[in-house]
Amino acid sequence: MRIDDALSWAKFTLVDSESALLDAQILLAFVLEKETIYLMTWPERELSKEQKSAFEVFISQRVKGVPVAHLTGTREFWSLPLKVNNSTLIPRPDTELLVETALDYCAADARILDLGTGTGAIILALASELPEAYCLGVDVNERAVQLAIENGKDLKLNNVHFQRSNWFDSVNGLFDVIVSNPPYIEKGNRHLKQGDVRFEPLSALVADENGLADIRKIAQKTPEYLKQGGCLLVEHGFNQGSAVRELLTHLGYSKVITIKDYGDNDRVTMGSFNQPNSL
Repeated sequence: MRIDDALSWAKFTLVDSESALLDAQILLAFVLEKETIYLMTWPERELSKEQKSAFEVFISQRVKGVPVAHLTGTREFWSLPLKVNNSTLIPRPDTELLVETALDYCAADARILDLGTGTGAIILALASELPEAYCLGVDVNERAVQLAIENGKDLKLNNVHFQRSNWFDSVNGLFDVIVSNPPYIEKGNRHLKQGDVRFEPLSALVADENGLADIRKIAQKTPEYLKQGGCLLVEHGFNQGSAVRELLTHLGYSKVITIKDYGDNDRVTMGSFNQPNSL
């Protein structure tokens, strides 16, 4: 089977996928241990029997809905290659907005905390841009913490640290910026039975109070861990911007704003805190 034939077959087989050709290209490139550009440069190249078999297995798994990132074990975020597994969320492009916004409020030597770090994507991206900053990522899931540690080592980022903590429970010190992409989907949401999220842990997706429970916990506790004038930035659902702004304002945050993603959806809300480090 030639490369172009393999891609045509896979695209037809993945008819229910919204990204059939891209999925096929990523998986075939992974099997061949090449960049995807290789597939377009050498479409007439023949696959070995072993390569053909491995590709067919990947496509059969993808037909069942298994995420491409879980099949390859990697996902790129902020141009950083990250290991992923089923212990945490697969990093999504929309979350890069959180990184982009946080960078606008981080001094070169800022102290930054990432709550619910998962793969470490957010704090690793910030650490890569701010080599003089102190960056800490925490997660309640020990497997996720170990995964984040591996990603930090692979990327050779020495200014980032990871530890197990249920939100702030094991965190000490004050920070200039606190970021989080917490669970924010309400229970029973129909999207939980669709696409890649079917293979991701519900604990990293779902929250009580119509998806706002964890955001509320974080917002209530954050002032105790912020330096004066420090800020909190949280990612949330497209329809939660108003509720999160109201929550932060009620808790005494100032300069509360919501930033829209490239799809023009509310995605990140932030606020500063200038009162003493106690509610």
